[in-house]
Amino acid sequence: MPDNSPITTSIRKVIFENFNDDDLRFNNDQIFEILKQNEMVDPSMTIDSMEVYFKELCDAEILRNIAQNFTTQWFKLFEPIEKIQCGSCKKESYITQSENRTCQNSSCDSTI
Repeated sequence: MPDNSPITTSIRKVIFENFNDDDLRFNNDQIFEILKQNEMVDPSMTIDSMEVYFKELCDAEILRNIAQNFTTQWFKLFEPIEKIQCGSCKKESYITQSENRTCQNSSCDSTI
């Protein structure tokens, strides 16, 4: 299932670039800070408003929640994420080996 959310795609990119090891643990605060620093999310967003996007990645079995302390959620990857360029739209998708090979660009949805 392709991500129709640019925020979810941005989270995948941050994970790929910084935490792409299925033995590594990382948390939502770390990812959120990188997203803010790189201006990949609206400045008005809070860590609480990001919860829905992390849940989406957990539901898709990209991330598994291994611990939680108040608003901080700790995750591990089920498997590493790959960066693949779509042959049709040329945008990069960040997907795992077990996911469908469909472009994450919602206006494309081509097989990659």
